[in-house]
Amino acid sequence: MMKAEEVMSSPVRVVAPDDTAAYARNLMIKHKISRLPVMEGAHVVGIITKKDLARRLRQTEPVWRRRPIDRIPVSILMTSEPMTVGPETGIRDIAAIMIDRMVSGLPVIKEGELLGIITKADVLRSKAAGNLGVGVTGLMEEAVIVNRYHSLDHIIDLLSERDEKMVVINNNGTLAGIITETNLAFFEYANVSGGIPEKDIKMLRKEASGGRKAFRYVTEVSAIAEDFMTHPVLTAPPETTAAEAVRMMVDHRINSVVITRGNEILGIVKRDNILQEVAK
Repeated sequence: MMKAEEVMSSPVRVVAPDDTAAYARNLMIKHKISRLPVMEGAHVVGIITKKDLARRLRQTEPVWRRRPIDRIPVSILMTSEPMTVGPETGIRDIAAIMIDRMVSGLPVIKEGELLGIITKADVLRSKAAGNLGVGVTGLMEEAVIVNRYHSLDHIIDLLSERDEKMVVINNNGTLAGIITETNLAFFEYANVSGGIPEKDIKMLRKEASGGRKAFRYVTEVSAIAEDFMTHPVLTAPPETTAAEAVRMMVDHRINSVVITRGNEILGIVKRDNILQEVAK
């Protein structure tokens, strides 16, 4: 069985507790990564993820947390004393820890030294995931559906409750896009003063490209689903194998594949479904 040291990423980009959330966010965007160990001297004291940044978008947070992102220290948003693994830990155990503890990255430490980090993406790229022979219909879940006009707050609320990806649909039920934590965390939400923009305007939005126009009034909504969803969405038929779904995820750097038959949305296969299978 493969071990952590065979699939981990190394060296690791890190931040300090006093670095700003904006600095951490920019590092993540620049290097296309989703988490950063927080180091105090030679010791890992925390981890900050794009999920931590996404949750900060909630408009109902206390006023003290509504400071501009360039003045919020990493120490406020990070998870302290994160779970770690050793270089000898097996890939099946790592997949099980990730699912059980609901973490997507584990620093790899030996005798107090940070050697690397292993993420769900690393597990996905391993032979253990690439050789799965089961069909996607045995792994897929029901998709969480939102309309393209749902507000940012509504979507963050749903994400907090369900920790899910959202499939965005048009009014006629067809697939419009998908929303993940990455969309939320890296959405360009800050206006020039560093606050969260609000709209109170009559917006003209098209139902789909070339489709009929729909007017709607929006009061103090920072953004709606169609503003930050990913589209078009990668889909696959129900006959797809888990190994083929893994290849799609790795090749396109995505965490889920929507399973469809024609215009019908049957379900969604997410990276966690693959990890659960690897952990068996």
